[in-house]
Amino acid sequence: MVDMLVRLYDIPDVTPLLKGLRDKGIVIRTARACEKHLVVQWVGDGFSDGWASECEVAFSHQPVSCFIATEAGEILGFACYDSTGKNFFGPTGVAQMKRCHGIGKALLLSCLNAMAANGYAYAIVGGTGPADYYAKTIGATKIEGSTPGIYGDALTGKRARKPDAGEA
Repeated sequence: MVDMLVRLYDIPDVTPLLKGLRDKGIVIRTARACEKHLVVQWVGDGFSDGWASECEVAFSHQPVSCFIATEAGEILGFACYDSTGKNFFGPTGVAQMKRCHGIGKALLLSCLNAMAANGYAYAIVGGTGPADYYAKTIGATKIEGSTPGIYGDALTGKRARKPDAGEA
Protein backbone atom coordinates (compact mmCIF):
# COMPACT_ATOMS: atom_id res chain seq x y z
CA MET A 1 0.00 0.00 0.00
CA VAL A 2 1.40 3.31 -1.11
CA ASP A 3 1.64 6.60 0.80
CA MET A 4 -0.01 9.65 -0.77
CA LEU A 5 0.64 13.39 -0.54
CA VAL A 6 -2.11 15.99 -0.11
CA ARG A 7 -1.91 19.76 -0.65
CA LEU A 8 -3.67 21.15 2.43
CA TYR A 9 -3.93 24.62 0.95
CA ASP A 10 -6.15 23.20 -1.80
CA ILE A 11 -8.69 20.99 0.00
CA PRO A 12 -12.47 21.35 -0.30
CA ASP A 13 -14.48 23.21 2.34
CA VAL A 14 -16.00 20.76 4.82
CA THR A 15 -18.67 23.14 6.20
CA PRO A 16 -21.54 22.21 3.81
CA LEU A 17 -20.91 18.51 4.35
CA LEU A 18 -20.91 18.91 8.16
CA LYS A 19 -24.17 20.87 8.01
CA GLY A 20 -25.82 18.27 5.79
CA LEU A 21 -24.85 15.49 8.18
CA ARG A 22 -25.92 17.51 11.21
CA ASP A 23 -29.36 17.97 9.60
CA LYS A 24 -29.59 14.15 9.54
CA GLY A 25 -28.59 13.86 13.21
CA ILE A 26 -24.94 12.96 12.58
CA VAL A 27 -22.31 15.07 14.34
CA ILE A 28 -18.63 15.24 13.37
CA ARG A 29 -16.47 16.58 16.20
CA THR A 30 -13.18 16.27 18.00
CA ALA A 31 -13.18 13.35 20.43
CA ARG A 32 -12.90 14.27 24.10
CA ALA A 33 -10.28 12.92 26.49
CA CYS A 34 -12.99 11.44 28.71
CA GLU A 35 -14.14 9.34 25.72
CA LYS A 36 -10.74 7.76 25.05
CA HIS A 37 -11.62 4.33 26.41
CA LEU A 38 -14.85 4.18 24.38
CA VAL A 39 -13.32 5.34 21.10
CA VAL A 40 -10.19 3.19 21.35
CA GLN A 41 -12.28 0.10 22.22
CA TRP A 42 -14.67 0.81 19.32
CA VAL A 43 -11.75 1.10 16.90
CA GLY A 44 -10.15 -2.10 18.21
CA ASP A 45 -13.40 -4.05 18.05
CA GLY A 46 -14.36 -2.82 14.58
CA PHE A 47 -11.01 -2.56 12.84
CA SER A 48 -7.73 -3.70 14.43
CA ASP A 49 -5.55 -3.54 17.52
CA GLY A 50 -2.95 -1.63 15.50
CA TRP A 51 -5.47 1.06 14.58
CA ALA A 52 -6.62 1.18 18.20
CA SER A 53 -3.02 1.81 19.25
CA GLU A 54 -2.66 4.63 16.72
CA CYS A 55 -5.99 6.08 17.82
CA GLU A 56 -4.81 6.01 21.43
CA VAL A 57 -1.81 8.15 20.44
CA ALA A 58 -4.22 10.80 19.10
CA PHE A 59 -5.61 11.17 22.63
CA SER A 60 -2.15 12.05 23.96
CA HIS A 61 -2.19 15.30 21.96
CA GLN A 62 -3.68 18.55 23.16
CA PRO A 63 -6.03 19.15 21.46
CA VAL A 64 -6.94 15.55 20.76
CA SER A 65 -6.11 14.73 17.13
CA CYS A 66 -9.04 12.36 16.58
CA PHE A 67 -12.40 13.26 15.09
CA ILE A 68 -15.45 11.08 15.60
CA ALA A 69 -18.83 10.81 13.93
CA THR A 70 -21.72 10.26 16.32
CA GLU A 71 -25.46 9.73 16.10
CA ALA A 72 -27.65 9.67 19.20
CA GLY A 73 -24.60 9.13 21.43
CA GLU A 74 -23.21 6.22 19.39
CA ILE A 75 -19.92 6.19 17.45
CA LEU A 76 -20.28 5.80 13.68
CA GLY A 77 -16.72 6.53 12.59
CA PHE A 78 -13.36 8.02 13.46
CA ALA A 79 -10.34 9.65 11.85
CA CYS A 80 -6.97 10.54 13.37
CA TYR A 81 -3.99 12.62 12.38
CA ASP A 82 -0.45 13.00 13.76
CA SER A 83 -0.79 9.46 15.21
CA THR A 84 1.18 7.19 12.91
CA GLY A 85 3.75 9.94 12.56
CA LYS A 86 3.91 13.72 12.40
CA ASN A 87 2.00 15.07 9.41
CA PHE A 88 0.23 11.73 8.76
CA PHE A 89 -3.52 11.38 8.26
CA GLY A 90 -5.05 8.13 9.52
CA PRO A 91 -6.14 5.69 10.58
CA THR A 92 -9.78 6.23 9.71
CA GLY A 93 -12.88 4.08 9.47
CA VAL A 94 -16.67 4.16 9.39
CA ALA A 95 -19.07 1.48 10.65
CA GLN A 96 -20.02 -0.85 7.78
CA MET A 97 -23.74 0.00 7.93
CA LYS A 98 -23.04 3.77 7.75
CA ARG A 99 -20.68 3.85 4.78
CA CYS A 100 -21.56 5.78 1.61
CA HIS A 101 -23.31 8.59 3.50
CA GLY A 102 -20.47 11.14 3.39
CA ILE A 103 -19.30 10.41 6.94
CA GLY A 104 -15.83 9.23 5.91
CA LYS A 105 -15.35 12.26 3.67
CA ALA A 106 -16.45 14.61 6.46
CA LEU A 107 -14.02 12.98 8.90
CA LEU A 108 -11.21 13.14 6.34
CA LEU A 109 -11.79 16.81 5.55
CA SER A 110 -12.18 17.70 9.24
CA CYS A 111 -8.76 16.19 9.98
CA LEU A 112 -7.11 17.84 6.98
CA ASN A 113 -8.58 21.22 7.92
CA ALA A 114 -7.25 20.80 11.47
CA MET A 115 -3.82 19.91 10.08
CA ALA A 116 -3.87 23.02 7.87
CA ALA A 117 -4.89 25.13 10.89
CA ASN A 118 -1.88 23.65 12.74
CA GLY A 119 0.42 25.05 10.04
CA TYR A 120 0.96 22.06 7.77
CA ALA A 121 0.99 22.82 4.03
CA TYR A 122 0.96 19.13 3.05
CA ALA A 123 -0.22 15.90 4.67
CA ILE A 124 0.72 12.27 4.11
CA VAL A 125 -1.99 9.63 3.84
CA GLY A 126 -0.06 6.59 4.99
CA GLY A 127 -0.48 3.11 3.56
CA THR A 128 -3.61 3.93 1.58
CA GLY A 129 -5.97 1.20 0.60
CA PRO A 130 -8.40 3.13 -1.62
CA ALA A 131 -5.86 5.30 -3.48
CA ASP A 132 -8.40 6.23 -6.17
CA TYR A 133 -10.76 7.58 -3.50
CA TYR A 134 -8.08 9.87 -2.03
CA ALA A 135 -7.00 11.04 -5.50
CA LYS A 136 -10.58 11.91 -6.46
CA THR A 137 -11.72 13.37 -3.12
CA ILE A 138 -8.71 15.46 -2.08
CA GLY A 139 -6.34 15.43 -5.05
CA ALA A 140 -3.84 13.16 -3.30
CA THR A 141 -0.92 11.90 -5.38
CA LYS A 142 1.08 8.74 -4.89
CA ILE A 143 4.53 9.06 -3.33
CA GLU A 144 6.81 6.91 -5.45
CA GLY A 145 8.90 4.37 -3.53
CA SER A 146 6.76 4.67 -0.39
CA THR A 147 5.79 1.02 -0.10
CA PRO A 148 6.00 -0.39 2.58
CA GLY A 149 6.77 3.03 4.08
CA ILE A 150 6.53 3.59 7.81
CA TYR A 151 5.03 0.12 8.32
CA GLY A 152 8.01 -1.69 6.79
CA ASP A 153 9.35 -3.25 9.99
CA ALA A 154 6.08 -3.65 11.91
CA LEU A 155 5.91 -6.13 14.76
CA THR A 156 3.80 -9.22 14.12
CA GLY A 157 2.65 -9.84 17.68
CA LYS A 158 4.25 -13.29 17.68
CA ARG A 159 6.58 -14.14 20.52
CA ALA A 160 10.14 -15.05 19.78
CA ARG A 161 11.45 -18.40 20.96
CA LYS A 162 13.24 -18.16 24.28
CA PRO A 163 16.94 -19.05 23.94
CA ASP A 164 18.05 -22.31 25.49
CA ALA A 165 20.49 -22.18 28.39
CA GLY A 166 23.93 -21.30 27.09
CA GLU A 167 22.66 -19.62 23.90
CA ALA A 168 23.52 -15.98 23.41
